[in-house]
Amino acid sequence: MDKLTKEEVLHVAHLARIEVTDDEIETYQINLKKLLSDVEKIKDIEVESSSLLVTPVEHESVLRDDQDTREVEFTEIKKNVPVTTGNFVEVPVMVNE
Repeated sequence: MDKLTKEEVLHVAHLARIEVTDDEIETYQINLKKLLSDVEKIKDIEVESSSLLVTPVEHESVLRDDQDTREVEFTEIKKNVPVTTGNFVEVPVMVNE
């Protein structure tokens, strides 16, 4: 089989939460089948070792000790903020609805 069925493409689109037009379905039928066949090829790769290689260089995680710090009062924070409402800091809208 060289392409997926229309139902399979629509199912994948539903899972991915994307809208697919009728014109795109044909393209996705072929491209998704190619992708899935490439993924299947990975299963055929012989692995010599069962140990997982995350990075070729060993690095130890360096963690810092927890340290107590002083808490900053909101009145101090308000001095550096242009606009506040009550106990809230107003920020500009970054995303359009």
